[in-house]
Amino acid sequence: MSTQRPLRVAVVGAGPAGIYASDILSRADLSATGFDGVSIDLIERLPAPFGLVRYGVAPDHPRIKQIVVALEKVLGRGDIRLLTNVDFGTDLTLEDVRRHYDAVVFSTGSIEDAPMAIPGVDLPESFGAADFVSWYDGHPDYPREWPLQASSVAVLGAGNVALDVARMLAKHADDLLPTEIPDNVYQGLKASKVTDVHVFARRGPAQAKFSSLELRELGHVPDVDVIVDPEDFEFDEGSMAAIDKSNQTKQVVKTLTDWTLKEGDGTASRRIHLHFLHAPVEIVGTDGHVSALRTERTRLKGDGTVEGTGDVHTWDVQAVYRAVGYFGSPLPGVPFDQLKGVISNHEGRVLSPEGEHLSGVYCTGWIKRGPVGLIGHTKSDASETVRHLVSDAAGFERAAEPDPQAVVDALTAKGVEVLTWNDWEVLDAYERELGRPHGRERVKVVSREDMIRYSRQVLAEAAAHREA
Repeated sequence: MSTQRPLRVAVVGAGPAGIYASDILSRADLSATGFDGVSIDLIERLPAPFGLVRYGVAPDHPRIKQIVVALEKVLGRGDIRLLTNVDFGTDLTLEDVRRHYDAVVFSTGSIEDAPMAIPGVDLPESFGAADFVSWYDGHPDYPREWPLQASSVAVLGAGNVALDVARMLAKHADDLLPTEIPDNVYQGLKASKVTDVHVFARRGPAQAKFSSLELRELGHVPDVDVIVDPEDFEFDEGSMAAIDKSNQTKQVVKTLTDWTLKEGDGTASRRIHLHFLHAPVEIVGTDGHVSALRTERTRLKGDGTVEGTGDVHTWDVQAVYRAVGYFGSPLPGVPFDQLKGVISNHEGRVLSPEGEHLSGVYCTGWIKRGPVGLIGHTKSDASETVRHLVSDAAGFERAAEPDPQAVVDALTAKGVEVLTWNDWEVLDAYERELGRPHGRERVKVVSREDMIRYSRQVLAEAAAHREA
């Protein structure tokens, strides 16, 4: 009789990166590892899976959210066990993981705002874009209300997140009703006083990181004019090379150029202003609150980079949103690179402070390589990590308690209410039912308590029915 057992792997983080890694590992050839197949637990600290797709994509982007359909097919197969509402570091420590699994893959992403060191950044109306995105996407760990008293707002950044923030601030709340926007977010945006949103990029149009599709969508928001000042347009040799090299860049520049030539009729009640070659230097406060933003005009240096000109502009705004990138969060007991905001690693193998590979410990996604690239890029990233894991597997120190039930029993003993794929299907059906009377795909349940309660509702009703 064979004494071999499956390779037990925990994947921590059930966003796209974790699901892709789990899927690739589930189909890997383990014949040379000494294990008989693989047993995967996908562990998520929130009650719902899908990470960035559920909590990082603007609700008016259903096209991107359709990625969930592919992810659902993976988890719906049943060969990857989903354990949600389990927090690594408190509910499950690295020591616990070592006891129950032969290997672990961290795919926790980057959910914090990258730091920005300018005066005034700590004023109360200076917001991180990541926090705002989490609010309007109904993340359970964020407040239900958001201060939206400003009439004029600055958004710092030249990527798609900056566009999402600008669009969500400028868009009329009623135009978001067909989406999955939570009711508290709708009510907050409905009461917003915003009329003007200014987006600032420190480099030129050819260096902007907007995708052409996202940028074009900005021009189709009802009752919102997009304004681009021709004086902000400058192209150097580096710019022309970027345009020649990338069709995406060419399309972005064309769209922006068309807007400089377009004269609106001035009837729109809200405006989005796109400013290039403006580097933020200070968020100005008056009586402890944001009253203005100061920027320094920059100029291109010939290679696509910029330098300051000393020409300072002051913009009357009452709030500032910093969309200058995401940053990873350290995990208890896991080596972390504080400068890069990622788990210390080489090609997904987690490294000790001495640079040695920690046997059986891996990472993938943004927590591995930083917050760059689109969701689809995580597939190749996961393939690299899984390839190393499989090649190392024969040398793993085997888990002392590999029985899949053992980890669930240990969590239950700690008082953790572990949810599974079946529980998510119940919550998913409930959210869809909430949206159906209004012609919406779903209405998202926001609070953690409600998510758990509705996830367990069908099971509780079934149990009560049996007792009756």
